[in-house]
Amino acid sequence: MAKDQLEVLNVLDQAKTQLYHFTAVVIAGMGFFTDAYDLFCISLVTKLLGRIYYYVPGSSKPGSLPPNAAAAVNGVALCGTLVGQLFFGWLGDKLGRKRVYGITLMLMVGCSIASGLSFGSSPAVVMATLCFFRFWLGFGIGGDYPLSATIMAEYSNKKTRGSFIAAVFAMQGFGILAGGTVAIVVSSIFSALYPAPAFAHDHVRSTVPQADYVWRIILMFGALPALLTYYWRMKMPETPRYTALVAKNAEKTRADMLKVLQVDIQVDESRDQVETASFGLFSKEFLRRHGLHLLGTTSTWFLLDIAYYSQNLFQKDIFSAVGWLPAAKSMSALGELYKIARAQTLIALCGTVPGYWFTVFLIDRIGRFTIQSIGFLFMSVFMFALAIPYHHWTLKDNNIGFVVMYGLTFFFANFGPNSTTFVVPAEIFPARLRATCHGISAASGKAGAIVGAFGFLYASQNQDKAKADPGFPAGIGMRNSLIVLAVINLLGLLMTLLVPESKGKSLEEMSQENCEEAENHTKTGPAIV
Repeated sequence: MAKDQLEVLNVLDQAKTQLYHFTAVVIAGMGFFTDAYDLFCISLVTKLLGRIYYYVPGSSKPGSLPPNAAAAVNGVALCGTLVGQLFFGWLGDKLGRKRVYGITLMLMVGCSIASGLSFGSSPAVVMATLCFFRFWLGFGIGGDYPLSATIMAEYSNKKTRGSFIAAVFAMQGFGILAGGTVAIVVSSIFSALYPAPAFAHDHVRSTVPQADYVWRIILMFGALPALLTYYWRMKMPETPRYTALVAKNAEKTRADMLKVLQVDIQVDESRDQVETASFGLFSKEFLRRHGLHLLGTTSTWFLLDIAYYSQNLFQKDIFSAVGWLPAAKSMSALGELYKIARAQTLIALCGTVPGYWFTVFLIDRIGRFTIQSIGFLFMSVFMFALAIPYHHWTLKDNNIGFVVMYGLTFFFANFGPNSTTFVVPAEIFPARLRATCHGISAASGKAGAIVGAFGFLYASQNQDKAKADPGFPAGIGMRNSLIVLAVINLLGLLMTLLVPESKGKSLEEMSQENCEEAENHTKTGPAIV
């Protein structure tokens, strides 16, 4: 850093890890807990929705969501998330991180509850109402991405910044785990209270009327953790970096730091404020300094989410295809939900959650670039290992081996690009554009998720149309779909070369704002000494 760097930035970068850092992780992290719960719990209940609302009397198969309804229910929240990431990222830079932070949380709470209250006179109306509220749920979730990452980055010191940002994101793992656990508990309770035969034994009674409450309870439960943290989120002060570099209010910067970080700085009001360069997002100067960086963060997140959301949203279909889940006919509606939830919880517990926390503990030791490269590489390796001898894994004796390999792809997604693509955009762009650029990067990821959610749904269908799910055209098959995902991960590894390493460097060093200050110092002098 330049010697005349704003003192507030030096104080933040050198500050010891304090209680407030951990408090901020919990406050911001509970938003991501809710994000993951809400985005992924829908994959648990889609088969139940099909049985309840789309069973055709006399059919020899349980009801299933039509292609358009399945795509909409799985993908509409992702569309809302994409829009929310762009909007709230921009708003967070314009109005400040704190001022819009509570809005996202209340949207999540309100729309989680409303999703579970989706009623209608016909199945189509119920699905349309559900999709409406899940879009706005996604909109609120989208805002949490750029705001939480930016807030955590701007409060952290440079030695442990990566771990703290990654810890916020790692709460997603617990959200996914909680979604599966809640589904297991609720389905078990209702199965005990309202026993039902398997579909093969009684087509109608296999889906008890009370099953309609089950999916609603699961969806509404996502509101609880977000609601519990609303008060503390509202008490968080604005980040010192935003106040100092964007709002340019030195006295408020000092006051906010005293509230939470127990450090003090002296303000010299007789000096002028530092004037930093003010090039915009669409300027040639931004393109020169950060154009390749933005291309790197957007492309890697886009490619990663195609594979990651394909895996997550359609675990139940993959498990069914290889025979790890029994045939739908052999289970009741609630029995099927229980077994899907149990399978996804096991994968989350053994692969997803450990991967997140490996990143938390190692990101400031081995760096973002290394973790992201390792993750993309091994995701490709394990997907090829699943796809090439695919018939081998479908044999009953080899199901456990498939689950282990499949779990490892989740481990390396989270000890890899799923974590680092979230961390890096919060570190490498200027403060006045940080939330906007993070929002753009995250929205690119959600565009990939939408491609994965809609594309995989169709692509993974059996190549024989007669064996495809009702209403779906023939696809390229599960084996070829996994090969495509493996190739996409290799492209992600290639695009990682565009992403700079930020380990151990200050935010201003990465964004080149310290260079701007050095250039202007001879004219203005520092604002805080």
